[in-house]
Amino acid sequence: MEKKQSDLSQYQPGTHNILIEDRRRIRITGVLDVESFQEDEATVLTQAGPLTVWGEQLKLGKLDPESGQVVLEGELFSLEYEQPAPERKLPFFRRK
Repeated sequence: MEKKQSDLSQYQPGTHNILIEDRRRIRITGVLDVESFQEDEATVLTQAGPLTVWGEQLKLGKLDPESGQVVLEGELFSLEYEQPAPERKLPFFRRK
């Protein structure tokens, strides 16, 4: 799994929850968009930042843009938020 980094300042704080039921169903609230979806991987943009879910035979059980809720069904293996990008600091000495 390649670690991605994102600027979390672009995401607004709000209610974001995850409920996993028997490793067969995951309900995610606070979803802003579904970035990608495949049978073994789904990435959703949440109010807490991008979240990737890995599994097998994943299906989009429910997508409700108005309430910001997504339900994925299938065999769940793992989930991971993208790491925030490190703050860029100016060099101690600047070259001219």
